[in-house]
Amino acid sequence: MTSLPFGVARLDSILDGGAPPGNVVLLAGESGAGAREFLYTSAAMNALARADEALFDLYYGDLPESAALPDEIHYLSFTADTGAITREMGYTMADEIVDAAIDEISFRDLSAEYFQLSPIPRDWYEDETASIADLGDRGEYEDVLTAFGDYLSAHAEGSLVCIDSVTDLVSMVSEDMEWSDIAMVMKGLKKAAYDWGGLILVLVNTDSVTDREFGALTDAAGGTFQFTWESGGSQRARTMFVREFRGVLSRLEAENIVRFETEIHEGGFDISDVRKIR
Repeated sequence: MTSLPFGVARLDSILDGGAPPGNVVLLAGESGAGAREFLYTSAAMNALARADEALFDLYYGDLPESAALPDEIHYLSFTADTGAITREMGYTMADEIVDAAIDEISFRDLSAEYFQLSPIPRDWYEDETASIADLGDRGEYEDVLTAFGDYLSAHAEGSLVCIDSVTDLVSMVSEDMEWSDIAMVMKGLKKAAYDWGGLILVLVNTDSVTDREFGALTDAAGGTFQFTWESGGSQRARTMFVREFRGVLSRLEAENIVRFETEIHEGGFDISDVRKIR
C-alpha cells in the first residue's frame, strides 16, 4: 500500500514511506517538546517537494519508493492567521524552506468563527473592522465546528491536513459547546478520513487537557505520537514515541524501537537517534 510521507526523512524511512492513507494522527506533546514543530515540518516539507525539488533534495533527500505525495496540503488554525503561522514556521526551519513552500500550502483561518461569540474585539481577529452594512450582507458566521467540517469535506480527500489545534477547541467548552461535541467530531473525523484517503495531523497540548479528555482523543485517532521532555544531568532532551498506531506500531516493535530522540534544526523537526530494546 502506498504511504503518505510525514515529511520527516528518517521517520519516513523507518516507516517504509510514512503513514497508511486514510489516517488521523494525533500529535500530542508537552509545551515546546516538538509536536508543533513536527506539524510545521510536515506541512512545509510536503509542500517543498512540489515547490522546489532541489531544496527538497537538500533538506529531505529521496522520497521512499513506497511513498506518494498528498494531492494538496491544507493548514487549519482556529486562532492564528497565515502571517502568524508563516512567521512561526520561520522560527522552526530555514527561511528558504518556508519561502518556497508557502505558496503550496492552503491556509484556512477559523478565527472569525472561533471568536465571534467571545468578548474579544472584532478588530483583534479580523483585518478590517466590519461595518453594519457588511454584517448585513454577510450574515452571521457559521459556528466553528460547522465551518471546520465544511472545509474538510471540501478539501481533505487525498490531502495532508494539519489541524492547529484541538487544544483551542477544548478551551471553548462551556454552555455553548460541550466536551462531547468535540469528542464526537473527532470520532466522525476518523471515520471520514478513511474514505478521504489522505493524512490528517491533529495537534494537542497535553498540558491543557485532562487524562480523560486525552484518552478520548487518542481513542478517536488512528495513531498517536507523543512528544515529551526528558532530563539527564544538566540538560533536557526532546523525545518522541508512538503511543499507538495500527499498522505502524507493529513495525517499530519488530525492530525493537521504543523511543526516538529528536532535534530541531534548519531543516525543521528531525530524529537524531533511535532507542532500542537491548
